[in-house]
Amino acid sequence: MPEPAPPSKAEQTRATIGDAAMRLFRREGYDKTTMRAIAREAGVSVGNAYYYFSSKEHLIQAFYDGMQVEHAEAAVAVLEREKDFEARLRGVLEAWLDVAAPNHEFAGQFFKNAADPDSPLSPFSAESAPAREASTDLYRRVVEGADVKLAPALRRELPGLLWLLQMGVVLFWVHDKSPDQARTRALVAQGAPIVDRLVRLARLPVVRGIVDDLVRVIGSLRES
Repeated sequence: MPEPAPPSKAEQTRATIGDAAMRLFRREGYDKTTMRAIAREAGVSVGNAYYYFSSKEHLIQAFYDGMQVEHAEAAVAVLEREKDFEARLRGVLEAWLDVAAPNHEFAGQFFKNAADPDSPLSPFSAESAPAREASTDLYRRVVEGADVKLAPALRRELPGLLWLLQMGVVLFWVHDKSPDQARTRALVAQGAPIVDRLVRLARLPVVRGIVDDLVRVIGSLRES
């Protein structure tokens, strides 16, 4: 198998700027870090920094994208090993916590910007669409490879609902001050079985009508 080609000079420069930005965000804080400081830290001109990243927000978007790539790679083992829906869901959420752990200290610094619905850092923004879609695709793999039987409409919507579940976990994690965010890990461990039971209950006739109504509401919101 041929070895992968080494990164180009442009790729190396882009990575250098991104790494410098993350160091400064951790050390100085997101709000206090300027593009000029990032360029100085990376050893490039300000113009060169703006050539690769037009703003600090675009640097964070690149960070989001990189995090999603790492998350998908970290989730491979559990998705290949497990068929049980609960185990797959829990494993993927725990993989995100493992990947995100080194960034917990400064996550809250730009979360206040991400919480603004008009901010490009919002996980619901157009700028965040690539990371959001990649994460939803990962949860689509969780669903498609699982042993759970689902109605077609719910199967179609469930990956997006699981992405929203992850956003709830992220919010809890950002505010979790327990050692190594143990409370968030407990939330995932205790929450995955509940989600599993709810998903399996969706096939019961007494519940199916409610699920169908929910799917219709989600569809109408998407179209509005």
